[in-house]
Amino acid sequence: MSTTPTTSLEADTWIAVLIRYEYLHSAEPGPDETWTVKRTPANTPQTLCHPVLAFDFVADVLSAGLRNASGLRR
Repeated sequence: MSTTPTTSLEADTWIAVLIRYEYLHSAEPGPDETWTVKRTPANTPQTLCHPVLAFDFVADVLSAGLRNASGLRR
C-alpha cells in the first residue's frame, strides 16, 4: 500500500503502460486530472475524475489481466 497520495503523473504513466501492452483500447487525458478510457472499441467510455480513481481502474484492469493469464475466463 502506498504511503503517499497518487499523483496525475503516476496515473498517466500506468495508463500509458496499459495502452502499450494492449490492456486498454484508448485513453484521453482531460482537464483537471481526468481521463476518459475504453477497455475495448465496443466499450462505453469511462471517465476517471481523480488520480486515485485512475489508480483503482488500473488495478482492476491488471487484476482482470492476471485472472485471464491464469486460464480463467474474463
